[in-house]
Amino acid sequence: MSNVSQNIIPVQQVDSVLNPIVEASGMPNTAYISQEYFAFERDKVIGKTWACIGFASDLIKNGYVMPVSFMNLPLLMMRNKDGEVQVFHNVCSHRGMQLVQEAGEVQGMIRCPYHSWTYDLNGNLKGTPHIGGIAKHKDDRFKCEKHGLKPLRSAIWMDMVFVNLSGDAPSFEEHIAPLEARWSEFLGNDGLGLLRRANMGGHLEIEVASNWKLTVENYCEAYHLPWVHPALNTYSKLEDHYNIMFEERFAGQGSYKYDLSGTAGTHLPMFPSWPQDKQRHAEYIALFPNVLLGIQADHAFAMMIDPIHAEKTIERLRLYYVGDEATRDEYAACRTATLESWRVVFGEDIGAVEGMQKGRHSPGFGGGVFSPEMDLPTHFFQKWLATQTKAALED
Repeated sequence: MSNVSQNIIPVQQVDSVLNPIVEASGMPNTAYISQEYFAFERDKVIGKTWACIGFASDLIKNGYVMPVSFMNLPLLMMRNKDGEVQVFHNVCSHRGMQLVQEAGEVQGMIRCPYHSWTYDLNGNLKGTPHIGGIAKHKDDRFKCEKHGLKPLRSAIWMDMVFVNLSGDAPSFEEHIAPLEARWSEFLGNDGLGLLRRANMGGHLEIEVASNWKLTVENYCEAYHLPWVHPALNTYSKLEDHYNIMFEERFAGQGSYKYDLSGTAGTHLPMFPSWPQDKQRHAEYIALFPNVLLGIQADHAFAMMIDPIHAEKTIERLRLYYVGDEATRDEYAACRTATLESWRVVFGEDIGAVEGMQKGRHSPGFGGGVFSPEMDLPTHFFQKWLATQTKAALED
C-alpha cells in the first residue's frame, strides 16, 4: 500500500464498514468531504465499473455532440451521422486543448479552436493545417490515422450512456443482466423498448450541496419517508415498503401500494406485461455507483447522480412513459402531474442530504451507525463502496 493511499483514508476505518450491520460503522467523514478522496474514488472505485455520464436522448439529432465533465474529466458524447452514440475524451490529440465547449449540431467537422485540426463524427483526425509547414497540410512523417480522438468503452441502456473508464470491467451486458432478469416480471422482454420521452419534457436538474454518496444512501432506504416525504407517504406508505439487495451492486426499496393515480388522478398507458395483480407495485433501485432507477406500472425514471466535486452534486432526472400513445397531447396533464409529484419528492430530499453533508464536518460524527432492519440497503451500498475502496488501497 502506498503512502498516498494511506493518507487518503485509513483502511481500518474502511474495514469497520464491512462488519455485520449491528457492529458496523459508516464510511468516515473523509470519504464525503475530501477532494483528494474524490479524485481517488473516480479513478480507483467508480472508474473500475460502469458509471452513467448522461442520456442518449439528449443528443437530439444525428451529428449532435455534447461535452460532459465527469468528476473533472472532460468527455464528449457524440451521435454520428448514422445515429450511433460514442464517447471520447474531449481533448485534441495535438496539444490537449478541450475540443468542444458547448452542445450542438456539427454540420461538417469538429474543429479544434487552437490550431484548427479537424475530426469527423467517428473521432477520426481528418485535417491538420500547415502541419508540414506553410500550406503543407499533410506530412508523411505524421500519420493522421494514429491520432484520432481517444474512445472510451461505452454502452447505452434505458437511454443512459455508461462508460468504463478503466476499460477492463466485465461487459455491460453482464453488469446489467441481474436487474433485467429481476424486472422482466414487470416489464416483460420488451418493456424497456417501449420507454419514450415526451417532447424532451419530463426532466429535472437538481443541484445539492452534498457528496454524491449521500444521495445514493438516502435513495436506498424508505426509513425517512414519514418525516421527509409526507405527501409520498400518503400514496406509498412506509409500512408498504420492502428492502431490495442483490448481486453486490443493486440495492433499494419497493412499494406494494404506490398509488399516485388514485391521489393525483393520473391515467397513463401501462406496460403491457405488468402483472394485473401488481398494478400498485413499484421498485426503486440504485445501480451502483451513480444511477437511481424507478419503475411504476405507467412510467419509469432514471436519475444520473453527477458528482461535481466532493461537496456538490447534480441530480439529473429523466422521466419515461409507455409507448408512443403516452406522448400524445391528451396525456400532457397526466405527465405534468407525474413530473410534479417527483419534483416534490426529490426537492424534499435536498434538506436531508445537505444536512448530512454539514454533519460530515463534525468531529463528533465518526461515520454513523445503522438500523439493523431499516438501513439494510444503505449498509449494502456502503459495503460495496468499502470493498472497492479497500481493494484499491491494498493494490
